[in-house]
Order: sequence, then structure tokens, then C-alpha cells
Amino acid sequence: MKTAKVLPLFIMCFLIWLSPKGIAQKDITLEDIWKTYSFSTKSVPGFNFMKDGRHYTRRNANAIAMYDLTTGEQKEELFNASNYKNEDFSGNLSSYSFSSDESKIMIKSETEQIYRRSSRAFFHVFDRKSKTMTAVNPDSKVQYATLSPDAKKVAFVKNNNLYYLDLESKETTAITTDGEINAIINGSTDWVYEEEFAFVKAFEWSVDSRKVAFIRFDEREVPEFTMTMHKGDLYPEYITWKYPKVGEKNADVSVHIYDLNKNKTVQVDLGPMDDMYVPRIKWTNNPKNLCVFRMNRHQNELQLLLADARNGRTSLLLQEKNQYYIDITDDLTFLKNGKEFVWTSERDGYNHIYLYDMKGKLKKQLTQGAYDVTSFYGVDEKNKRIYYQAAKTSPLVKDVYSMNLKGKKEEKLSQAPGTTRAQFSSTFDYNVLSHSALNSPATYKVYDREQNLVRVIEDNSRVAQLQKDYGTLPVEFFSFKTSEGIGLNGWMIKPKDFSSSGKYPVFMTQYSGPGSQQVTDAWKGTNYWWYQMLAQKGYVVACVDPRGTGARGEEFKKMTYLELGKYETIDQIEAAKYLGSLPYTDESKIGIFGWSYGGYMSSLCILKGNDVFKAAIAVAPVTSWKWYDTIYTERYMRTLKENESGYNDNSPIYFADRLRGNYLLVHGDGDDNVHYQHTVEMSNALISANKQFDTYVYPNRNHGIYGDNARLHLYTKMTNFLEDKLKGGQWTSGVEN
Repeated sequence: MKTAKVLPLFIMCFLIWLSPKGIAQKDITLEDIWKTYSFSTKSVPGFNFMKDGRHYTRRNANAIAMYDLTTGEQKEELFNASNYKNEDFSGNLSSYSFSSDESKIMIKSETEQIYRRSSRAFFHVFDRKSKTMTAVNPDSKVQYATLSPDAKKVAFVKNNNLYYLDLESKETTAITTDGEINAIINGSTDWVYEEEFAFVKAFEWSVDSRKVAFIRFDEREVPEFTMTMHKGDLYPEYITWKYPKVGEKNADVSVHIYDLNKNKTVQVDLGPMDDMYVPRIKWTNNPKNLCVFRMNRHQNELQLLLADARNGRTSLLLQEKNQYYIDITDDLTFLKNGKEFVWTSERDGYNHIYLYDMKGKLKKQLTQGAYDVTSFYGVDEKNKRIYYQAAKTSPLVKDVYSMNLKGKKEEKLSQAPGTTRAQFSSTFDYNVLSHSALNSPATYKVYDREQNLVRVIEDNSRVAQLQKDYGTLPVEFFSFKTSEGIGLNGWMIKPKDFSSSGKYPVFMTQYSGPGSQQVTDAWKGTNYWWYQMLAQKGYVVACVDPRGTGARGEEFKKMTYLELGKYETIDQIEAAKYLGSLPYTDESKIGIFGWSYGGYMSSLCILKGNDVFKAAIAVAPVTSWKWYDTIYTERYMRTLKENESGYNDNSPIYFADRLRGNYLLVHGDGDDNVHYQHTVEMSNALISANKQFDTYVYPNRNHGIYGDNARLHLYTKMTNFLEDKLKGGQWTSGVEN
């Protein structure tokens, strides 16, 4: 027998260093994530497709350039802001849009954000033929300037009134004159519509450019809310606006149609329904007919009304009723033949696509089955096909499909498992598919009509290499059944140098809001790197979607109706118990985190699950639904007067005395959405119960808590809290000893 040679110690160490588990990996830091943004993926913004279906435009700094979609080659610079700088135009380009015929470009500059979606700015119209610029309103910023379909006029909102500018005569005409801040709004939405119905421009041009339809909000009786902003002056700044909380008065809404030729406005007859919402208006392809969405306050009855533009008289086009509630979308397409429209609905228990005639008669349910259509992309009328995204194979997976208008010949456009989204050129001859998966950042690829690959726009290979350099750990799916027999889906990251015989602390992240999804086969964005950092530090990181979340049909999503928080909390506690039962976890060290609705959930979990959770982080949480807005809360809970037990049984403030573990409560005091009031009242309840907790306030920050190192500061606090209170610290009673 030969004698084995003994390797020098340094060589052995080197070989161990090179072994798969021993490769020296870089440590992820919070500065990498939130200061230098070293891990940011590249995205491809929405394409501004040209009418020819092959070209698109993009903003390059202060210029607008046109590109060939198939090659990526720049073909022409259509506008350069620096060439047109003058006393009326700063030369700074914020965004732009084309007229229908592409002869003119609406230039937006010096944009000033108001709330989540609203803004004001200076607008100029650039004439591509004459190379001239026309200021829409040179004296002050305005809102939502929009070219008419014939590109001869511009409608816009200024100081809550609606106007239009004639580009030929240069004359501006006031369509309304009664606008007043915190009183009357014409052509723009109020705060609660903006936040919960997700639109801000409340006016629309008719297809013949002769009429403008708009919504008027009378919010004089809506209660006001005031925020205090601290900006270094002797006295703080107070911001007051109309914010209707649960059960309070909403703005009275009405719909009007202005005839430019007659200089006359008619009011649309919305019928006798009191306390209604008008979440959308949309012109049909017939300039004589405006479609108005009318919804009751409980949001379980929706009517599509056809209004005669000449006199405002209405007729019923379509009516939907639901035992729970109806979600508002933009999935309404009137076909150019003037005889049909496409609509999405949950009427059979899943979200599907339907074809109706213009008398409201159902012609065909185009998609059907035990799955949800998750996005509707549009109709290729020339080739009589629809395009959509659906969770057909699994709630975790989203694929892109097309089908003909007879509901047949479905084709799957997705090229790989995971989550695929699509953007289509104006002629549907080309599409851009963005694809990501749980462990793979997004790629963006161009395909032709036959789904042949044309080119790769972005593959995020740099980020994929960073995953290797930093030794990121695989995110894995799992599922389990609760004690009630409910099947739930989750994902998990096991710690660095994982050992099945180890005992690791568990960090749970979740959102859990109605119709949301966190457990999908898709890239998790910037937080992916925070989760990976925590796994490097020795945590099992996990996420579970409870009952009430999306892509599993209407009954699964809406079963939380009237009792928001109840079943989601039960399921998150069950998820924690399941995770704590695994042989490699420490059931005495389970923590949970959430933001907004997720913060509401993490708060409920550490209180109602005080024997399960050792720590919880709640960022910008709702702590009682009675302090939140009418549209969102009443959609799911009705009013406090109608459903007192539903509110009280699931509001964290009423369970503050149950706190045993470690609780971190964070809020921005400039949050116009979930008001700082929620955290103040939660703090009061905890103090009254003599419970110790940690709290952080971010001055002047809104619901997103960002700007001037705020994100880095917040994630540093949360990470340190977990290291001290979950992984390291002792279980506390929540009471000062």
C-alpha cells in the first residue's frame, strides 16, 4: 500500500475555499442596496409605439428619439428641448405624448408631484411640421393637458376648472368657472378617487373632437384632514385637503358634456341612485354616445350607461351585481365596427373576458375555466384576436395568450415558465415580452407576430452575475395545509451554509391585502437583496399568501369580505406554526414584517399570535379601518355603523394589551394615505396597556418613506431590530420591568 501524501495546510485551505460551499462570497450590505443601488435591475419602460407598428419613441435626457423596434437603431431625433428654450419654456423635458395623427407632440416640463398620481406642470405643443412651440398656459402650471384627436385643440385643468386652447386662434375658453380649492373640482379627481380608483384626469375628448365630457366633484361637505410638515421654519406648514373617512360624506359627483361649437354644457342623467361613484367615463366610437360607469356606495352594483351627448339622456348598456364587491378596471374596449365591446368580469367566479353587442347582449364568453385572467392587453381588430395574461397553469405563474374573437384557437405566447408580461405595437405585429422568475431578474425580448425572436433588448446579465458574485441562495416554493385544510403557497430562502440539523430564526415577510400576491414565480425587486442579506446572516426568510389574495378565483379572494384581517391573520399564524415545526427552524424565534396592509397584518399577528411571534415590524400600518378612506374600506367592510364587529374584532388598537414580543412601529408623518394618526393611536393604546415597544417617525415622508437616506436609514433600523430582538435578544413580556 502506498503512503498517502499530506498536503500542505495552505493548499487544503485553498481547496476548501474553492469548494462549492466554501467559495468566498461577498457580503451584501444595506449600503449596496439602498445607497449605491448596486443591485438595481434595468427595466424597459412602457413603449410609445408609433402608428406604423414598427417604430417607437423614447426620451433621451432632454430629447425625443425614434427607434426601429426590430433593430434598436435610432432612426431620427424628433425633438430636442434644448433647441427651443425661451422665456416660456425652460428647455427641460419631463414627459411627452403624441396627437392621434402624430403631427404634434405634447411636451410636459417642470413637473410638480401632488399626490401618488396627480401632478401639475408647464405644457407646450410642438408642431412637427412647422417646428414651432405653443405654450398651453404660459403664466402658471396646469394639469393633464391633452390634445384633441384632430390635434387642433388642447383641454386642461387649472385651479379646479376645465379649459381648452384653440391652437389656431390661440384663444383659451373656460368650460367651467365654478372651480374652487377644497370645494369644486372640474375635470380632475379628488384625493380618494385618485388613490382608490387609480385615475386623475376626469375629462375625455369625443372621437370627433367636438365635445369634452368631464366629471365634476362637489366636495364642500367632505371632512378635511390636515398634515403638519416641519421644514425648518419658525412655524410648521399645514396642508389641508378633503379626505372622506369611513361612513363620512363623499363628494357629490356629476357628469357633463361640453359642446365646443355650441359653447353649451349638458348634464348627464345618472338616475336616482344616491351616494354613487363614477369611477370611469369613456367615449364610444360613436361621438354621440358617452359610456359612464355608475356604481353604488357599497360597490357591489355597477352599471354601464350610454349617454346621448346631445341631451344627456341615458340608457342601460350593462349591469353587474355581486354579493361581495366589484373591482374597477380599464378593461372595456369598444370595437371600431361600432357593434360590439369587450369586457372583463368575475361573473362566473373567475375573472374572464366577454364579448357583448352594443345593446348589452352577451355574444360570447371568450375565456373560461378555473383560472383568472390577470391582465387584458387589447384587441387586434384587423386580425380579430384578443391578447391577455392569465394564471392558467398555476396561481404562481402568469403567461401571455392570444385567442380569436370567437373564443377559439388560443395560443400561448410565453417562452419560459415564470411571469411574463407583454407590450404590443399599435398594429400587434410585434410584441415585447418581459419575463422573470423567482430567481431570475427580468429579460426583455422583441418577438414578431409568429413569436419568432427578433432581438433581446435587455437580459440583466449584470445582475445575474452579481447573484453569483454574492452567492445568492435559491428561493424555493413550498405549500402546506392549515388545520382547517386550506392549501396555502409560500416561498423560502434557507440560510447561508444551511444545515438540516441547525436551528435558525425565521423572518416572515408578507402583504396579504385583498387580491394581492407576493408568492409568484417572479423577481422580487430590490427587497430580494435584503432577504438575501438576512439569509446570509442566518435567517430562514419566508413568505406566505393567505386567504384573500389573488389569482385563485373570486371565492378565495373575497372570502375576507366584511372581516378584513381575520382570516389573513389566522393563516399567517398557521404559516408561522408550520415554519416553526420544520426540523431546522427555531420556533421560539419567529418574526414577521409588513408595510401598509402588511404592517396592519404584522401588528395583528404579534398581538393575536403572541405565543407564536417573537418580533414584528409594522411600517405605515392601518391600525383601525375606521380611520381609512371610504372607497377602499367600505368596498371590503361596509361602514362602521353597518359592521361594527368586523371593524373592532380585527383592529390592532383593541388588542394592544396582548403584546408579549418585540414590536417596531414605523411611520412617515407626511403620509397622505395611511395617516400618521394610525401610529399615534396605536402608540396610545400600547402606552395605556403599559407595553414597551420601539417606534420610528420619518418627518415629512409620505407612505413610501424615501428621500435623503430615509430608505437606508429605515432598513438599517429594521435589520438591527431583527438582529437584536429576534435572533439575539431575549423574549420580552412587552412590559417595562
